[in-house]
Amino acid sequence: MNETRTFALGWSGGSGIAYGMRLLEVLLAGGHTVHLVASPAALRVLRHEAGVELDPARPDLAGLVRPELRARLHVHDPAAVEAAPSSGSAAIAAVILCPCSMGTLARVAHGFSSNLLERAADVALKEGRPLIVVPRETPLSPLHLRNMLSLAESGAVVLPAMPGFYHRPQSVQDLVDFVVAKVLDRLGVASPLIRRWATPPAPPASPWHEGEEP
Repeated sequence: MNETRTFALGWSGGSGIAYGMRLLEVLLAGGHTVHLVASPAALRVLRHEAGVELDPARPDLAGLVRPELRARLHVHDPAAVEAAPSSGSAAIAAVILCPCSMGTLARVAHGFSSNLLERAADVALKEGRPLIVVPRETPLSPLHLRNMLSLAESGAVVLPAMPGFYHRPQSVQDLVDFVVAKVLDRLGVASPLIRRWATPPAPPASPWHEGEEP
């Protein structure tokens, strides 16, 4: 799918804010509209992992993206339960929680909507729309696994931030892009972020003849 759509993106307090920031950038650059909700814990992670200092009382998340992209970005306070993503009639195409903390994942899995981020996920499930959660945690306890299974059985896509290496990444950005590309694939959003897998060429013949010692 290449048409522009509207997505809700939630940043919770899990590690891996680079995934959420890159996903936001790519969606906006692709012409899509994004409703962004960041929890207070996400703002602290943003400071620790990305070195971005924001005023907790009035965080300027729009300032994180290029000026030409800001018209399609709508930033909501987590307490704004009246905002568009909280309603099934808002026609949000999909909801993505990236990164998704285990606390947020647990609350969504049990239908406990304590803020706009969790409510948006709850609405996606009840409306039968795509919900993608991107947890970044290891090791996983039995509780984590049960909550993930519960979400998957409810129709969500559980997409842990597990970058691959077959594309031979050369930088941390390559690893981030791998996971973001996986999210975009599930959204049906075309992206050139990573080199697609192709059948590798056959390995060269061994220089040693059968029976000979190297």
